[in-house]
Amino acid sequence: MRVYVPLTLPGLAEAYKTGDLGAGLVAYAVTPALREWYLSEDIEELEYAALNRAAVASLRLLAADPGARRRRVVVAVDVPDKTAVADPDRGLDPSALGEVRVSGSVRLATAAAVHVDADDAEADVAAAAGALEAADGGDDDAQFVVDGAEDHELLWYATQEIPNLVDLPD
Repeated sequence: MRVYVPLTLPGLAEAYKTGDLGAGLVAYAVTPALREWYLSEDIEELEYAALNRAAVASLRLLAADPGARRRRVVVAVDVPDKTAVADPDRGLDPSALGEVRVSGSVRLATAAAVHVDADDAEADVAAAAGALEAADGGDDDAQFVVDGAEDHELLWYATQEIPNLVDLPD
C-alpha cells in the first residue's frame, strides 16, 4: 500500500540522518472513507487526493514549528497492507479522511519519492500556516488564505535528491 507521510524539511533532514521515518506514523492513503468522499474509481486520482491530505497535515506540522522553512513535505512510501490501518471510529470525520496509522518502523530507504513545495510557494505556505488556527475556528477569510497554499502543486523528487532538499552533503 502506498502511504503519504507528512513532514517538514527539518523532519526530512532528521529522517535522512537516521534512515528512519519513525514508528507508529500517521500517514495518508486511499482508504474506503477517502474513496467515498472523493467519488472516483481512478487510483491515480485517489492517490493524488491522499497526497493532498498529507500536504494539509504537513501544513499543520509547519504551523506547530515556526522555525521550519515554509515548504510542505510529503514522503511517499510503500508499506505492507496490514501495517497501515485506518481508525474505524474516525472513518467519516472530515479531518481524518485518508488517515492511517502505520505500525512498526518505516525506513526512509523504502520511500518511492518525496514531494516538496517549490521556493515560490513559501510566502503562501507561511501565510496558510499562520491562518490555520483561525480557519479551523470557522474564519472564512483565514480558510481562503489556507486554500491559497493548496493552489501550489508539490514537486516530485527522487529520494537521491533528499540531500539537496535539506542542504546536507551527500
